[in-house]
Amino acid sequence: MMLDSSAQDLLFQNARTPRRWTTRPVEAETLRRLYDMVCLGPTSGNCCPARFIFITGSEGREKLRPALSAGNINRVMGAPVIAIVAHDPLFFEQLPYLAPGEELRSWFATDVGLSEETAFRNGTLQGGYMIMAARALGLDVLPVSGFDETTVEEAFLAETGWRANFLLCLGYGDTDGLAARAPRLSFEEACRLL
Repeated sequence: MMLDSSAQDLLFQNARTPRRWTTRPVEAETLRRLYDMVCLGPTSGNCCPARFIFITGSEGREKLRPALSAGNINRVMGAPVIAIVAHDPLFFEQLPYLAPGEELRSWFATDVGLSEETAFRNGTLQGGYMIMAARALGLDVLPVSGFDETTVEEAFLAETGWRANFLLCLGYGDTDGLAARAPRLSFEEACRLL
């Protein structure tokens, strides 16, 4: 079974990164559906280390503002929802529940390097799933890495111990005047068949 061409267009061919946002709100139920899709994506050993903070109100936005690079302030602050994509360095504490019978917890609890690498890699992967799930739900997405992660962690994650990875702005983009899609590398430039 394969997605039809209109679904592929929604996810890839016609999907664009917005520079501005409409005022149409994103409902809380949409964010719940979004997470319900994201959490089903595969991670190694079903470790599921990603954690998400959805900023929807003005108080949260103002806490985030000082962390943003100057070039991102208007684009980020205008989004109906700003998601902090983070990961839990102690994700392995959930493994007895997430992967019962596998006895994976001890692998990560005794190897800090392995647990940090696994949390970052799989948390990033789950952030990628969020981009695709958001598009599948009709949302536009702007990924952002131009921010100070220490400021974000102190303002939003200090009590959790989670680590910030990147931001995702979610909403309904204003596509008026959007520039042509930037070029991509060809298959021959980016891939090798061995």
